[in-house]
Amino acid sequence: MFALPSRLLLTLMLVAGAAVAAPAVEDSIAQRAQACTLCHGKQGRAAADGYHPRLAGKPQGYLYKQLLNFRDGRRDYGLMSDLIAPLSDAYLLELAGHFAQLELPYPAPQAPSVDAATLARGRALVLQGDPLRKLPACVQCHGEKLSGVQPFIPGLLGLPRDYLNGQLGAWRSGQRRAVAPDCMGHIAKQLKVEEINAVSQWLAAQPMPPGSKPAAALPAPLQMACGGLQ
Repeated sequence: MFALPSRLLLTLMLVAGAAVAAPAVEDSIAQRAQACTLCHGKQGRAAADGYHPRLAGKPQGYLYKQLLNFRDGRRDYGLMSDLIAPLSDAYLLELAGHFAQLELPYPAPQAPSVDAATLARGRALVLQGDPLRKLPACVQCHGEKLSGVQPFIPGLLGLPRDYLNGQLGAWRSGQRRAVAPDCMGHIAKQLKVEEINAVSQWLAAQPMPPGSKPAAALPAPLQMACGGLQ
């Protein structure tokens, strides 16, 4: 029998202690989804920067389609595309389902920074559209409460104004695309820059009605017409 040097003995004891004390890593979709919350805020509630939107509570079908769009090049944001490039359809669907089932409080609405006339124009476009230009109202596809429609159409309330502006601008420029018929691209291209700002200002200033959830599916004809929202 021989005695180990005290330094070696201490090292072995520390290594053994660390191995015993190391907690098991949780292997669940909730744990893996934490990678998303680094940008999209705690539990997917939206980031404070105004550009990374809320994920919690959006329809699973919509979230899934957007993950596919980022992965397959119909939406362009390098960090997102690189992160999900190796992930399978089944995994992305599971990830979308995780965030879709979260029921979390929404942030307070943003105070508008435009005059009353601009807000009124935004409200009119959202609720009534512009029949003379054959522009549909936002409520026609996004639901009368603007809280989204199952399974593919997102809500428009509770989103940061900068994000709304950025996405409408991306649709308008063609940077963001969808499967045909790309109705959002068609609509956004008809909007003037000042109208996009008016719509974003009005939407961001509206409170989320208590208990709001995505509505039931649209009638089949509207689902076809709104296919580009996917």
